[in-house]
Amino acid sequence: MAHHALASQESYNPNHLLDILLGKMQLKNDAALSRMLEVAPPVISKIRHHRLPVGASLLIRMHEVTGMSIRDLRDLMGDRRTKYRLSDAQGRPKPEDKAAAEAAAAQQQQTPGNYAH
Repeated sequence: MAHHALASQESYNPNHLLDILLGKMQLKNDAALSRMLEVAPPVISKIRHHRLPVGASLLIRMHEVTGMSIRDLRDLMGDRRTKYRLSDAQGRPKPEDKAAAEAAAAQQQQTPGNYAH
C-alpha cells in the first residue's frame, strides 16, 4: 500500500478533518461529503485510508464550502507544517522546451516575408 510523505507524521489524521466537515455541514456520510465538495467518492475513501493526501485544491474547496480558514482546516487534520519547500527546478523551462523555443526563434529570424502591412 502506497503512503504519501505527510502520512508519516504522527499527528496527521485526515479522518478527523473529514468527520468535522460531516458534522459542520450536517451530512450523513462520505458520499454526501463528496457531492458537497464536488469530488468523486473514491477520493474521500483514499484520503480516509491514507492513500491520498488532502491536496491544495481540495483544501480550497473545503474553505469555499465551509467558510473555515485554510489554516484551521490544516490544523484539524494535524498538518502542522509551517514551511513548504518548492523544488528549485519548478518554474524553469524543461531543457527540451528551451531548445525547441530557441530553434523556433532562429527559424523565425531566417524566414523572410511575414510582415504586417
